Amino acid sequence: MMNSSKLAMAYENNKPYIVMVIVQAIYAGMALLSKASISSGMNPFIFVVYRQAFATLSLAPFAYFFERKNVARLSYTLIWKIFFSSLIGITICLDMYYHALNHTSATFAAASTNLIPAITFVIALILRIERMYIRELHGWAKLIGSIVSVSGALVFAFVKGPTLNFMTWYTSGGEVGSMTNRFSSKGELIKGPATILCANILWSCWGIMQAPIMKEYPAKLSLITLQCFFSLMQSIVAAIAMERNLDAWKLRWDINLLSVAYCGVIVTAFTYWLQLWSIEKRGPVFTAMFTPLALIITAIVSTFLWKETLYFGSVCGAVLLAGGLYCVLWGKSKEMTCKITEEKPEQVDITLESIKTQE
Repeated sequence: MMNSSKLAMAYENNKPYIVMVIVQAIYAGMALLSKASISSGMNPFIFVVYRQAFATLSLAPFAYFFERKNVARLSYTLIWKIFFSSLIGITICLDMYYHALNHTSATFAAASTNLIPAITFVIALILRIERMYIRELHGWAKLIGSIVSVSGALVFAFVKGPTLNFMTWYTSGGEVGSMTNRFSSKGELIKGPATILCANILWSCWGIMQAPIMKEYPAKLSLITLQCFFSLMQSIVAAIAMERNLDAWKLRWDINLLSVAYCGVIVTAFTYWLQLWSIEKRGPVFTAMFTPLALIITAIVSTFLWKETLYFGSVCGAVLLAGGLYCVLWGKSKEMTCKITEEKPEQVDITLESIKTQE
């Protein structure tokens, strides 16, 4: 009984960490499948439409069944807040991301998203959601960890170095891998990275906006369903404006259907809900700090599935990513511990004061 209770307690304490690891594994699959679909010729704007349609249809029944009795009322102000967050953090962000996949590789796209923790941290500092404790060790750990994590992502993406020989027997002669490497070398150096950078900024803003919105509308399933529905309407308008050919809208039993179904049902519907839960429990910065894991998973799967070459610089970047992630998580946990210890004496003083008053 003691062991089972300890396991249950350990699971509850580590649940946010487990959830975020699962989220990043799902995002890695999104990068791989999305790149395959966009490279096969699917229009990025149409891709977003079908993704949001799958997400809305899969989420709506669960939101109605589980939250139909506890849904808060929607005011006009709250509707506009949800609509605006959908436009900024989902519709425009996804349109930019998938458009940039035409000019970058899946591994580079995954690497660029590691700027999200630093962007989120800076925006949170500006809005005073997060504090920088310059006199405390945990404050410096969060700052240095963010810098090291971003540096590791850049090293992973741009520093090659010697090839790891133990992968040669597997990576030689891969058609998909050679196509990916050739694309990376001849790809546009400005358009793709700049577009993904803008998408990452919008995604960071979306994560920060969710915390105040959830205070007014705590039903997470209904909230993300509304956001997916608004994004669907917005993306339809954008896709019609960008693509008038009806043949481009047809879905067949191929990688395109698999990609939009995966991104809509698994990523948008399931993962967004998990991310909202994590934001509610630990905040937007904690959620964003797990982003480097998606890069590591994407690179490993690309090496075996697409037979991409693995370089020594990628391994060094992965080590920096893991070290920076550990520093940030350590600083965040120490900060939460300090807040708890600071609150306890105040509660005791209030209790003693109330007892004296009663006497």
